[in-house]
Amino acid sequence: MVNVVNIRFRSAGKVYTFSTDGLPVKKGDYCIVETVRGKELGKVVSDPEEKDENMLNPNSPLRSIIRVATEEDREKDIKNREKEKEAIKICKEKIRKHELDMKLIDAEYTFDNSKLLFYFTADGRIDFRELVKDLAAVFRTRIELRQIGVRDETKILGGYGPCGRELCCHSYLSDFVPVSIRMAKEQDLSLNPTKISGVCGRLMCCLKNEEETYEYLNKKLPGTGDLVADPAGEEGIVSEVNVLRQRIKVLFETEDEKEIREYPAEELTLKAKRKKGPSQQKKQEREPEEPLPKELLEEEFGSGSKESSDGRGAEQRDRNENRKKNRRKKHKNNGNPPDTRGTEER
Repeated sequence: MVNVVNIRFRSAGKVYTFSTDGLPVKKGDYCIVETVRGKELGKVVSDPEEKDENMLNPNSPLRSIIRVATEEDREKDIKNREKEKEAIKICKEKIRKHELDMKLIDAEYTFDNSKLLFYFTADGRIDFRELVKDLAAVFRTRIELRQIGVRDETKILGGYGPCGRELCCHSYLSDFVPVSIRMAKEQDLSLNPTKISGVCGRLMCCLKNEEETYEYLNKKLPGTGDLVADPAGEEGIVSEVNVLRQRIKVLFETEDEKEIREYPAEELTLKAKRKKGPSQQKKQEREPEEPLPKELLEEEFGSGSKESSDGRGAEQRDRNENRKKNRRKKHKNNGNPPDTRGTEER
């Protein structure tokens, strides 16, 4: 058994586990720890607890807390934050000098100033070797540039969402969760991109918050167009479903008259599911009036926090493109037409 605590280094950043090594630490304390980037100052976000070493991540060795942070350590951390602002100004000037098509987002010093990291966004790969040399000459420390995605950019910069609250990713989300367009459909939301997209231009992370609740509630409810029977045995067609209130509006037709009545979901009995005719299938296949962007139609996964984002996705895309080109050249040299089956799916 080992005594461990969870430590976070930046607001809404990833949480890492460290051994207390017998030190009297508690939730809310600041500690100095050794990480892969050097010494860092972090905040303890959980009370100490004993865990079996076999239950910890075997791929990540458990590190120990060096010491509890002093007032001098806290003052040094504040000075580092001020130095980061100056580093951003200098880096932007160097980017303009080298005419690089990149957008600088943030800078971060390690606690012992052994490394200075810059986070940026760009449409493609950037050759910043000369930029790194210039920055190293100015700051006299190890320089590292990391390319991040639009979600990471929004997480760092922060802002307010359509709900009027501070962005989830900037305020409390440690990791990005998988979000897909199916979640919006499950919650009966408008598929208008402006309604379901966040500040980053991707699907809003909060779609995941109530997904399990909607899935559970929808299992108990009939769909629009289904045939149901009321407590008296009279059959009608479901015209509207209120998922949260668990109430259903049913359309009854008697001779030339139509009547809509509302019932609690538990009072109705499902008789038959709606049959999808050819016209209904065509209607479902028809795209919405405003086409959804490609990135909203595909299931989205967070690109990770800025601690782990390094732009390797761009390299993978380039390698895939090169493989396709080489494959086409090989077929051309053999006198056979290239096999393009499944190219679009890949």
